[in-house]
Amino acid sequence: MSYKIPESVLVVIYTPDLQVLLLERADRPGFWQSVTGSLDTLDEPLALTAAREVAEETGIIAGEHQLTDWGHAIQYDIYPQWRHRYAEGVTRNTEHWFGLRVAEALPVTLAPREHLQYKWLPWELAARQCFSSSNAEAIRQLGWRAGAVSDVASRQLAFGGQP
Repeated sequence: MSYKIPESVLVVIYTPDLQVLLLERADRPGFWQSVTGSLDTLDEPLALTAAREVAEETGIIAGEHQLTDWGHAIQYDIYPQWRHRYAEGVTRNTEHWFGLRVAEALPVTLAPREHLQYKWLPWELAARQCFSSSNAEAIRQLGWRAGAVSDVASRQLAFGGQP
C-alpha cells in the first residue's frame, strides 16, 4: 500500500471582494474546507502541489490566476479517522498555506469522490463554516494578507466584533 506523505498544502481560493470558496467533504458530510492535499512525491514543489490540488478538486487552473505562497506552515495532529492513510506511527502533518486569487466567483467542477458541493462565502462567514481550526485561521488571515483590512480588524471581524 502506498501511504500519504505527511506534508500538504492548503489553498484559500478567493475573489477580489474576499468571497472564499469552500468545499464539503464527501467522506464527512457537513465538513467544509478549502482545497487541501498532500505532496505526491517528497521532492514535489509546494506550488506544483497547490496548483495540482486546485485543478483536481475544482477544475480551476491556478496558472490562469494569482497563486501566492503565503510562506506560512503549521503542524497539526492528523485526525484519528484519517491516520490509516499514513504509514504506521505517523500522527502529525505539516501544512503549507497558499492563496489563489480569482477574478470572480467561478463555477467549480467537483471531484465527486472527494466533495459533495461547493459555495462561495464572504471570508468572515467562510472562516466560521470550516471544521478545521487551522483552515479557519488561514481564512481569517485573508483579510490582511489581501490588504483589505488590518490584522487586528481581520481577527475582530472574523470573531463577530467590530474593527
